[in-house]
Amino acid sequence: MWQLLQFPLCPFSRKVRLVMAEKGVPAELVRENPWERRDEFVDLNPAGETPVLVETERNIVLIGSQPIAEYFEETVEKTPMIHGDAAQRAEIRRLTEWFDEKLFREVVEPLMVERMRKRLVSKESPDTRVLRDAMRVGNNHLDYLDYLLDHRRWLAGAALSLADFTAAAHLSVIDYLGAVDWRGHKQTKDWYSVMKSRPAFRPLLGERMEVIVPPQHYDKVDF
Repeated sequence: MWQLLQFPLCPFSRKVRLVMAEKGVPAELVRENPWERRDEFVDLNPAGETPVLVETERNIVLIGSQPIAEYFEETVEKTPMIHGDAAQRAEIRRLTEWFDEKLFREVVEPLMVERMRKRLVSKESPDTRVLRDAMRVGNNHLDYLDYLLDHRRWLAGAALSLADFTAAAHLSVIDYLGAVDWRGHKQTKDWYSVMKSRPAFRPLLGERMEVIVPPQHYDKVDF
């Protein structure tokens, strides 16, 4: 059985959990606090980052959300996530990279540092300037999602894809931290409600971090 070393508020861990759940691949969840840099964990992934997926019986170690997602895309036929012709697959990968790199770097990571890591690890107060800037840029990203959904049924086109699960994983972290202003973003809010209603999403919405409490609407499909 697969063992997933993950951190509950890591969007990349959440992305992998959603992909595996959608494809019907069970896994034992093992919490890993990346900042602790345990020797055993760093031996598996020298970068010291989650997620890491291990199958000891077959001596398989998979590192990183995109390689893990593509591994299951290649080995499990259920719920294809990178589909269509070459141009469509390129668009799915483009948007997946957008969310994993640009959205994470500009919005998710600074919010996690200020509202989660400082509270859990360094016991510091958040920098309000950084929070304001991240939330402002986050609103720009929501505008882009609105634009995509104005022209497409799903983010990358006519069918549900890895781009949708990647974006939803990142948004779920921001939403848990109470940093999403859904006002004026009906298209994205409606799309996210549909994503939240999927069975694969329910375990994520039911989890709670110590000390950090999400807003009341966080786990509600109709919010």
